[in-house]
Amino acid sequence: MTFGEQPAYLRVASDLREKIVNGSLPPHTRLPSQARIREEYGVSDTVALEARKVLMAEGLVEGRSGSGTYVRARPVPRRIARSGYRPDAGASPFRQEQTAEEVRGTWESRSEQEEASPEIADRLGVEPGDRVMRTRYIFREAGEPMMLSTSWEPLAITGRTPVMLPEEGPLGGCGVVERMAAIDVVVDNVVEQVGARPGLAEELLALGGVPGHVVMVIGRTYYASGRPVETADVVVPADRYCISYHLPVR
Repeated sequence: MTFGEQPAYLRVASDLREKIVNGSLPPHTRLPSQARIREEYGVSDTVALEARKVLMAEGLVEGRSGSGTYVRARPVPRRIARSGYRPDAGASPFRQEQTAEEVRGTWESRSEQEEASPEIADRLGVEPGDRVMRTRYIFREAGEPMMLSTSWEPLAITGRTPVMLPEEGPLGGCGVVERMAAIDVVVDNVVEQVGARPGLAEELLALGGVPGHVVMVIGRTYYASGRPVETADVVVPADRYCISYHLPVR
């Protein structure tokens, strides 16, 4: 194979992809069968199968049991607006994630104590095995799952205080900044790192995605005088949402 030459299955996938993008194969249309691809492109069954696998991995087509492979409807990405933290807002965690006023969402959560894994211990500046409060969230917009989040807080800070459980007590449902302020911990910085990876099976099941879909992961950590007080992973389906940052100029 010369430099720049694509394998046959990628060339077939590229042509089919172009037909999907330009509307020649509109949503809900059945993808040409393996035999049809073989005949139309003059390739082997193996090449035809691999081309279909590429389109499926890209989320452009989906298999329907006993029916075949069909072009998926391509959702128009919606915006998730982020602006760091807002100390005076008294907002819930979901409201902090969704700064656009028109957004109305719901969420479910569950908190449990656990021992910090080496990764979480490093992010929180504690020792592996130290006790932390883990809270898992699923956020919905108009009933549709849109975002997952898992947060960890060191019980060395929040343990035996009114804010030990993020979603219960007098400040349940308030943001990290306000909750920490209630126990005289002043949050003064937040760091976010954004990356992308294939979604885990349980994440895609919860978010309504299909195997192979990519998710964006926002790794967020709140600090008080350089000490981490909360860290979280926010998982967003990349095919349905984009992340928009609104950062003040100082």
